Amino acid sequence: MTGFRFTGLTDVDAWVEDGVCTVRIQSAGGRNTITPALVRDLGVVLDRCSADRTGGTRGTDGNGVRVLVLEGNEQTFCFGADFDGIAGGRADAPSGARSEPEHLYDLWLRLTRAPVVVVAHVRGRANAGGVGFVAASDLVLARSDATFSLSELLFGLYPALVLPFLARRVGWQAAHAMTLLTAPITAAQAADRGLADDHDQDSTRLLKRSLRRLRHLPAEGVGAYKAYMSRLGPDLAALRDVAGKANRAMFAVPATVERITRFQKDGVYPWEVAR
Repeated sequence: MTGFRFTGLTDVDAWVEDGVCTVRIQSAGGRNTITPALVRDLGVVLDRCSADRTGGTRGTDGNGVRVLVLEGNEQTFCFGADFDGIAGGRADAPSGARSEPEHLYDLWLRLTRAPVVVVAHVRGRANAGGVGFVAASDLVLARSDATFSLSELLFGLYPALVLPFLARRVGWQAAHAMTLLTAPITAAQAADRGLADDHDQDSTRLLKRSLRRLRHLPAEGVGAYKAYMSRLGPDLAALRDVAGKANRAMFAVPATVERITRFQKDGVYPWEVAR
């Protein structure tokens, strides 16, 4: 196989071949929640893929990275915050009051600016922060049975970090409705709302077909184009501190952490009675 595989990563598996860097999320034993290690690993990958706008990271085939594909496993793309860490009061829980939510926000911001085409290949469930990864990607290709949801409000939370990226992609009202309804939407519904760009029962075939053209786009052109597009849309960088403060404030509420802890311990939602 030409190209190379990244080493030293724990919560993602990443490799480069024919101008495409594929990053497969494999955190929390396959649950694919957002861990500090996941955020660090993806930062390492982005560092290398963005190192050289005109060539990128070079493998043995001599080609630079032009496309970054982000995917999970067959059942879960990414399920969002690590509730185990939050319920256990762990200091490094990535979306909790005791962490640095700006680190996750910065990662998504980097995806919108990286001089490579970022493609989210969604199979299974994309929930909460997983939708943040989707919304921050340039293109979203989904398997037809994939689902997308924002479940935060069920626990008295709201997707503070996700919403700037989601509203940028689908519009204010669509993001607002998705937050309030909390229920999963299908890949077809996501495509209707602009959250997904295409879907197919065989999403791997769909991805391969798209990569035939994407891998040939000049890196310098992609970098310049994405920089231009970032100036046309909302200023995501300006919303960073607002989103981070809101995230911390939510997880500082004892009742919120109690709801999460109860869910992790008993498997019941806040309005349900534990058996």
